[in-house]
Amino acid sequence: MASSSSAKRIVFTGGSGKAGRHCIPYLLSKGHSVLNVDLVPLDHPEVHTLKTDLTDSGQVFNALSSHFHLSHYENPRGPGGVGVEKPDAVIHFAAYARNMLVPDSETFRGNVLSTYNVIEAACKLGIKKVVIASSETTYGVCFAQGDVDYHCFPLEEDYDNDPEDTYATSKLCGERCARSFAKRFPGTDIYALRIGNVIEPHEYEPDFPDYVNKPETRKRNAWSYIDARDLGQICDLCVQKDALGFQVFNATNDTITTKEPTAEILKRFAPNTPITREMGEYEAPLSNRKIREVLGFEDEHDWRKYVKIER
Repeated sequence: MASSSSAKRIVFTGGSGKAGRHCIPYLLSKGHSVLNVDLVPLDHPEVHTLKTDLTDSGQVFNALSSHFHLSHYENPRGPGGVGVEKPDAVIHFAAYARNMLVPDSETFRGNVLSTYNVIEAACKLGIKKVVIASSETTYGVCFAQGDVDYHCFPLEEDYDNDPEDTYATSKLCGERCARSFAKRFPGTDIYALRIGNVIEPHEYEPDFPDYVNKPETRKRNAWSYIDARDLGQICDLCVQKDALGFQVFNATNDTITTKEPTAEILKRFAPNTPITREMGEYEAPLSNRKIREVLGFEDEHDWRKYVKIER
């Protein structure tokens, strides 16, 4: 449990989704209060869901200045005549989660407009910490047509991201919005997380053996992943770490999703892709080095804890 001084009031968009439903319990375990802003409710007794269309800027401004629970109407009036406390942070995960859920034009419209609206409202309401979900897909291979190589390994945050698909492009637009508003509103921290392939606890047993034993199927995810619970830790670290301005962080676990060392996998499946620095023996090609060094991330849910490896 966090101390009262480090406990924050957090608006979390998309908290009912695959990642959010694990991140929110982690944040609660650290003593934070959370309002879930989503179109479907989160099944959690401590969290209220405010149904909100994030592509409507008026609804977003209202959601980010809302009570967190009906019981908060019992709070005394504040200096402005209302008893609503300003959130300390906004974590924006709500989005169309990939291509082909809706037509491409709607993927772009919904993802870019909702991200713009959330960042704009947070900045104009004086909320000093915003965390947005970007994506591994921005590295250009996940949804590329055909077999496409990465520019180099490891994939780090200074990479020349040049995706061709709509979903990844929408996420890059979100990063650009974040950078723009952080410059426009000095003192506001906006961190973009390039989130790897999210794995929920129940997915290890049925899914991971194929990931491990068929590495040829995992190039599009750069043989990397993020445990949904460890993503909760990353969200907490972002909320706690101040004064970085605009930042991009890869959000992945430490290790490659294969039995073989990283160098062997890259030589076999990406022989023409240059290696720009020495990598750890089992380092994930979508490297989390920055988030470890800057935020202090510690991998708690390595896949090897949950998957039996036959050698």
